[in-house]
Amino acid sequence: MAEDLLHKKQFPPYIPKKGEDYMSTKQLTHFRDILTSLKDELSEDIERTVHTMQDEATVFADPNDRASQESDIALELRNRDRERKLIKKIDESIARIEAGEYGYCDSCGVEIGLKRLEARPTATLCIDCKTLEEHREKQVGK
Repeated sequence: MAEDLLHKKQFPPYIPKKGEDYMSTKQLTHFRDILTSLKDELSEDIERTVHTMQDEATVFADPNDRASQESDIALELRNRDRERKLIKKIDESIARIEAGEYGYCDSCGVEIGLKRLEARPTATLCIDCKTLEEHREKQVGK
């Protein structure tokens, strides 16, 4: 996923100092920088795609070529829609930082953990609650 690839390229994992409090100012700044950078990258990709699609709008006479082009466009739009949803999650995560709620599980309130947040900066559930949620989804069949 874009989230996994982009933030690791630019940001080394945060290594807390001995005795440092969880979600200290430095940690919050680190994650805000990751989230902001990721959002900027995704926004640029979306904008680039829109311009590319406008520039490459070609009408093919061959129905197979038209179908292929429409399939490519549909795939690209699905990808961009997923990225827009990720941008929304990023915005929510930044708002959680501002509210002092970032890094804590929405369900049980425990610390999500730095390693989990490094892997998924938009995480809102600790690993235990996320696992439980996934088991419930399997049982319900969603």
